[in-house]
Amino acid sequence: MTLPFTVLNMLKITYIEYNGTAHEVEGREGQSIMEVATQNLVPGILGDCGGTCSCATCHTYVDSAWVARIDAATDDELGVLEGALDVRENSRLCCQIKLDSTLDGIVVHLPQRQY
Repeated sequence: MTLPFTVLNMLKITYIEYNGTAHEVEGREGQSIMEVATQNLVPGILGDCGGTCSCATCHTYVDSAWVARIDAATDDELGVLEGALDVRENSRLCCQIKLDSTLDGIVVHLPQRQY
C-alpha cells in the first residue's frame, strides 16, 4: 500500500535566549536552523538576509554537546562572522546549519544582541 503523501521527519531544536528562556520547536530535514527560528518567531534570530550568509543576524552559539556533530564553517561564513558581536569559538550563522537526522535535539544559544 502506498501512502498519498510523504511523511516528513520533524526534528527538535532548542533555542536558548540570552536571558535563559528556552524555545523548543520542530523543523524538517533540509531546513536551516535560521529558517525554523524565523518561521516559529523565535526572538533574537532576525535572518535579515534570508539565509544567504551575508548579514550575521542569525548568529548563534552551538551548544558544546553539538559542536562536533555539525560541519565546519566555510570561509565565507567565517568572513561574515568577523562582523558579528561577541564571536566565540562555537559561533555559527544558523542559516548555514541544515537539519538532518543527526541534529535532532540540537541546542543553540542566542547572543545578547545581533548588532
